[in-house]
Amino acid sequence: MEDTLIKREFPQEPGLIYLNHAAVAPWPARTRDAVQQFAAQNTQSGGRNYAHWLRKETEVRGQLQALINARCSDDIALLKNTSEALSVVAGGLDWRAGDNVVTSAEEFPSNRIPWQAQQGHGVTLKEIDIRGPEPEQALLDACDGHTRVLTISSVQYGSGIRLDLERLGSYCHEHGILFCVDAIQGIGAVTLDVQAIHADFVMADAHKWMLGPEGIALFYSRPEARERLQLHQYGWHMLEDMDFAQRDWQAARAARRFECGSPNMLGIHALSASLSLLAEVGLETVQSRVLERSGRLMETLAEIPGVRLLTPRAASRRAGIVNFTIDGQDLAGIQQELVRRQVICVY
Repeated sequence: MEDTLIKREFPQEPGLIYLNHAAVAPWPARTRDAVQQFAAQNTQSGGRNYAHWLRKETEVRGQLQALINARCSDDIALLKNTSEALSVVAGGLDWRAGDNVVTSAEEFPSNRIPWQAQQGHGVTLKEIDIRGPEPEQALLDACDGHTRVLTISSVQYGSGIRLDLERLGSYCHEHGILFCVDAIQGIGAVTLDVQAIHADFVMADAHKWMLGPEGIALFYSRPEARERLQLHQYGWHMLEDMDFAQRDWQAARAARRFECGSPNMLGIHALSASLSLLAEVGLETVQSRVLERSGRLMETLAEIPGVRLLTPRAASRRAGIVNFTIDGQDLAGIQQELVRRQVICVY
């Protein structure tokens, strides 16, 4: 049944081997259908069904809540992308000169630039080498009495290493440090429980392992943590009471306070459909299959002379990304040849 479902949901070109979910994933068929149906409604009747669309917005918050085991759907905001969510956090804190932020030296620019931008407030970004045998300990050793935030990708895009978020989050919780997780390379490929890892903030764009479109992202915030963020964007959608004539307004207590304007209804319908597939299959099953396939690929690669794996082989240390290099070879040329042969990958 499961294999039949997958074949139906991913009717890809004959011979195509798609190995690029870490960049942009292909949509399931149900997501395509949802977008087509939404477009047809807009064409035929405009916004007549807007009340139904708002119910879909509520539904997708609930789906995301279940996906990451958030306490409440009010803890879920729908933003444009991971970078926006990280900027909301980095730009919203009341920085003091001498504060520092701890992260890894491998972070994608989305989880580096927003923190570097705080240098004008006297904030130092401490980028830590985590290539040793104890990456979590290296990060924790860098924390001190001036550390306000530990921000880390759940899975590093450059090496594919999956970090022990529960260990990091527990330390932050015990020492009064905000714990921020860029989970774009993890959510949808491996399980994530925001309560178990003591996360204050978690963000992830939909277009990778969640199988959704670009332009819509999950932003989770723990209630006590989001109250510490100053707002820099305002509009009708972030109000506690959506009485448009009211002059004495307040920002919503829920995470919706970070959504200043009209929601991305097209993205909401698409993401909801994609999340329904993940829920139907079950994320535990998805994780098992991802780890089995990435493990099999690594075993095969290790047998090729000159190949050096950059991703750890232990199942607990990897997710869906397998990175490797080949000594003395033209990697760009190899990648181009693979793409010519319908193996979609990057180098």
